Amino acid sequence: MKRLLSDCKESNTSCITKPSLPSEPSEFWDKRAATFAAYAPSTGYAETFLNLMPIEPEWSVLDMACGGGTLAVPLARKVQSLTAVDFSRNMLAILGKRCREEGLHNVRRVHGRWQDDWDALQIGRHDVAIASRSLPFDIAEEAISKLDAVAGRRVYLSVAVGDGPHDRHLYQSVGRPFFPGPDYIYYYNLLYRMGIHANLTILRERHDNAWGTFSDALDAQRWMFSNLTDVEEEKIKDYLLEHLLCEGDRWRLPYERSCRWAVMWWEKQPKG
Repeated sequence: MKRLLSDCKESNTSCITKPSLPSEPSEFWDKRAATFAAYAPSTGYAETFLNLMPIEPEWSVLDMACGGGTLAVPLARKVQSLTAVDFSRNMLAILGKRCREEGLHNVRRVHGRWQDDWDALQIGRHDVAIASRSLPFDIAEEAISKLDAVAGRRVYLSVAVGDGPHDRHLYQSVGRPFFPGPDYIYYYNLLYRMGIHANLTILRERHDNAWGTFSDALDAQRWMFSNLTDVEEEKIKDYLLEHLLCEGDRWRLPYERSCRWAVMWWEKQPKG
């Protein structure tokens, strides 16, 4: 039997918290690192992405904005060396812990940003360069050029299709305008203008859209909003209380969050 969460409001109120969200992106990702790193392997994204990548064991790979190692860890099992760059120290710490647990000694972690001097970071050249769900819109052409410059064989990048992982219903409930950013076709056209004729595959990411407690459900929405105010958080709570359904021991929103990613990749042309 399904029940609305509003029917259980009194029993769930005690587990609601109100953390404030820092405005700096690095601080935000530092705080959310553990949650995101734990959730990412469950969506099937990494397996589907890596199935697009023929890899040789003697190759080196750059994973730019690697997060907690969603791609870096499985890739490190297959290649000679991997350089993992991220601006969140907590993400890099989680990656380091995962590597130690798996006995991986071929991963070099670098604390850095897209905007940094990559020579100063000593990123170096690699057979393959990856930017998975991390390409910055405001400096997209510069970022792509940097990736292309350090890759000897292939470049892979992925960007959101449509709304991506965001929930426009939630934005409407909060009263914020919803601007998911440019669709993947913007980046594909940018590659074309840059003289890059990329391959393209659309992959689908699984999202359960269900949580064990109301607190978990609320926490899973916060990442979408920077500088979330107390008033806005109350609106998110009200939205969840109105729409969450109880199915057994899980709380679920009554609609699917379809999340698709466009993976674009190209072969490097031999110079000369």
